[in-house]
Amino acid sequence: MTPFDEEVAARVRANAQDKQLVGAARAFMEASTLPKYCYNFSSLGRPIIQYPQDMVAMQELIWTIRPDLVIEAGIAHGGSLVMSASVLALIDYADAVDQGTTLNPMTSSRKVLGIDVDIRDHNKDAILAHPLAHKIDMIEGSSIDPTVVDKVRTIAKGYERVMVILDSNHTHDHVLEELRAYAPLTSKGSYCVVFDTIIEDVPDSMYPDRPWSKGNNPKTAVWQYLKELQASPQMGQDEQPLSLEIDKSIQDRLLITVAADGYLRRR
Repeated sequence: MTPFDEEVAARVRANAQDKQLVGAARAFMEASTLPKYCYNFSSLGRPIIQYPQDMVAMQELIWTIRPDLVIEAGIAHGGSLVMSASVLALIDYADAVDQGTTLNPMTSSRKVLGIDVDIRDHNKDAILAHPLAHKIDMIEGSSIDPTVVDKVRTIAKGYERVMVILDSNHTHDHVLEELRAYAPLTSKGSYCVVFDTIIEDVPDSMYPDRPWSKGNNPKTAVWQYLKELQASPQMGQDEQPLSLEIDKSIQDRLLITVAADGYLRRR
């Protein structure tokens, strides 16, 4: 760790204990939810329904982990798929530079696999027309449908380093089933990221027309799943016991995030 890294780590720890700063971040999250602030951004031309802070965190994680496969449950407009694919493409480029080889982007094995129960035609067409479409595969169907789960598990077997992102239906039961299905695919040292855990921390009035609420959301699913792992460990794809921990250093650094307690690192 460099002196600058040590400065950053110390500052992050201090910020997490700064009640005024944490309160301001919390107030911004509540104030910005109903105006749909997170709908205002894009990634390389495709809308991405995320807060910029989480977008930065995700590209940092992908660059650091260097996965061969990123599995994303939830596609919407495809901005997250494109962002993940763009970082994988940069990793391909960096590898070619390091190895002194010529890069043919069409032959890279690194992929993003998106799953959605309803991939609307105009979004599918736009994703397929994107220059990074060759790095993106999509499956239409419920992410917890056994047929879909089996298909994803079969695909994942062909990859050594896998990262998982869950951002589809945000009810407790749905996310819990996604965790049971896909968290075991997470490679050691990689992450399973669960978005919209913030639902547990804001008033129910923020989501008046949605089936999720306090007590019924991704954060409660994460908490239950981690308890399940402690009581009865699952095996990972590598046939090693699955051990996940909440990486609070990420949420402490971001402060503004929809995924508090949702950045899960596999030990």
